[in-house]
Amino acid sequence: MRELKIGGLTIPVPIIQGGMGVGISMSGLAAAVANEGGVGVISAAGLGLVHRNPALSYLESAIEGLKTELRLARENTKGIIGVNIMVAMSDFAEMVSTAISEKADIIFSGAGLPFELPKFLLPDSVTKLVPIVSSGRAARIICEKWKSLHDYLPDAIVVEGPKAGGHLGFKKDQIEDAGYTLEELIPDVVREVRFFEEKYDKEIPVIAAGGIYTGQDIYNILQKGARGVQMGTRFVTTRECDASSGFKQTYIDASEGDLEIIQSPVGMPGRALSNNFIDKVKQGLKTPIKCPFQCIKTCDVSSSPYCIITALYNAYKGNMESGYAFAGSNAHLATKITSVKEVFNELVSDLQDAIQKAKLKLTPDS
Repeated sequence: MRELKIGGLTIPVPIIQGGMGVGISMSGLAAAVANEGGVGVISAAGLGLVHRNPALSYLESAIEGLKTELRLARENTKGIIGVNIMVAMSDFAEMVSTAISEKADIIFSGAGLPFELPKFLLPDSVTKLVPIVSSGRAARIICEKWKSLHDYLPDAIVVEGPKAGGHLGFKKDQIEDAGYTLEELIPDVVREVRFFEEKYDKEIPVIAAGGIYTGQDIYNILQKGARGVQMGTRFVTTRECDASSGFKQTYIDASEGDLEIIQSPVGMPGRALSNNFIDKVKQGLKTPIKCPFQCIKTCDVSSSPYCIITALYNAYKGNMESGYAFAGSNAHLATKITSVKEVFNELVSDLQDAIQKAKLKLTPDS
């Protein structure tokens, strides 16, 4: 198992913890993952609500919340800490500027193409920039745009497949299409990125995300050309995860049939765990709301039957009757609450076993 390099950063274990909002991955989970040699990631989504201060606006609360989470993470680890900032967030620019000024190691950005991300860097900035894409074409366009507009290339690229939790960068009919699996997407992105690596003599590792849960999964996707993996769902049922025990229990109680694709108010499909709240939305029992935060650019307030940030915040607090849990396709595999250290130990051990088995298959009989 090789270490992962992103810009000048060396990640001993090539595992990035996915950014999960609202409140699911903050400083507690991020620091624990970083302490095990991976990249811990704080989600910027919804921090203005999680850290709500009546004396401040939502935006001001979000900025202070991100500063607080980054500083708490730094107090508890010397490892690598990143921030996930969605392009669709209304406070995208402010969150990016805050992360850079606080010297976050990496910014991961998706839910839209982050064409303007490099413009926020200053001459003394140390933060690495990693876009999240769902196709080789998107990876190529970002590389072209960043190079022409900002004379900058991504420090890595995350490819998020259709088995991920939360909002998905695919049309609904593509989610189950064999042509859009992560196993198909990774080689395509690797081919597109190789052109820029060779032309500009810069290493741009491709990181696979979505539906990766075991060490065998990691091995399989590394064989497709990925240099590392991003995992979110696997870390939800850890003690260090920042979500409430009620949120974590929904994963443990879930069966495979409980996972479904919903249409989010932000205009994208998303994978979530079925519950009464979602059922009421389907039945039309939720009514259009007045937007309290204006947190997502693409949210259609006039027709939205509920406020997504409030629903996700309720779930984070354990109030599942007033919200729901986003989850990856393998969420039902969780059976107990464990620790981040135990998860890493199991993943690394299983990955090493997979490598050994592959070597034995390649060894001719003596």
